[in-house]
Amino acid sequence: MRLTWTLALLLCSAWTCTIVAAIEPISTSLAVGIAAAVTGFLARYQNILYYFQECCRPEWITYNRTALEVDLQAKLFGQHVATRVILKAVSGFMNNENPKKPLVLSLHGWTGTGKNFVSQLIAESIYRKGMSSGFVHLFTATAHFPHEMHLESYKTQLQQWIKGNVTNCPRSMFIFDEMDKMHPGLIDSIKPYLDYYETLDGVSYRQAIFIFLSNAGGENIVQVALDFWTAGRDREEIELKHLETALSLSVFNNKNSGFWHTSLIDKNLVDYFVPFLPLEYKHVVQCGMAEMHAKGRTPDMDVVDQMARDMSFFPKEERVFARQGCKVISSRLDFYI
Repeated sequence: MRLTWTLALLLCSAWTCTIVAAIEPISTSLAVGIAAAVTGFLARYQNILYYFQECCRPEWITYNRTALEVDLQAKLFGQHVATRVILKAVSGFMNNENPKKPLVLSLHGWTGTGKNFVSQLIAESIYRKGMSSGFVHLFTATAHFPHEMHLESYKTQLQQWIKGNVTNCPRSMFIFDEMDKMHPGLIDSIKPYLDYYETLDGVSYRQAIFIFLSNAGGENIVQVALDFWTAGRDREEIELKHLETALSLSVFNNKNSGFWHTSLIDKNLVDYFVPFLPLEYKHVVQCGMAEMHAKGRTPDMDVVDQMARDMSFFPKEERVFARQGCKVISSRLDFYI
């Protein structure tokens, strides 16, 4: 008697992995012998499976504070406030064995100031696969929740997505981009998961991380930076206390924001409102040099300087702050190289 065995993948759940591999048709006795050998091997070296397929285990999820600190200092330009707050918030949360609630961060600032990039750095410091991890979930308002008429359906789906993923891995990360384009009221549907509950329907959300990205409040941040510059004060003097209260209020009262009158703010469930300052010329140059290096080219100051000079800055005469930030630099550099 001959059998066709089709064992194909390493399948991993939150705590167990099952090994499967393709085997040619073999006799029953030989198959049984191999199965017994594999079973014995797995019983003795069961943890080896966790190295082949991502699992919700320390082999795949371990916070590296040093890596995050180095990346923030070396790769995030012009954001001393965000750097300090992010490192303190993430480190404090990840080192707390029994947090009382999930970590909730709300990142605000103009496009190109580094909000998405910081989310990536946080993911890379926690998950071995970074943003590619199956435990990191990115939602974009215009892509995932485009139609206001389906708002109630979106609320149900969002609750199910979060509950299902946290059930699968308590140490899950959820990133919500374009909060300024999200329908007001939608984000309130996940309020219970961000609150101080020990469990909800048997599921604990206390180890999860929620990050909201928004352009809303950017004008307030820019005004503070401009006021400091006008007064002749150093940019590095700007602290979180100069921005956080006004930022949270402006976002809460912005009818065009997903945070409009949200209970997340009203109930103080957002741990930190993190401001991203408008970038200056020198920061644009730093972004350009880093981008050339990332493209595999030798950084050329003349090329980057020419590109930066051709970008739009304000105030018009003094040309202090970049209107577009670093997001457009990758494509712009191609024109000058």
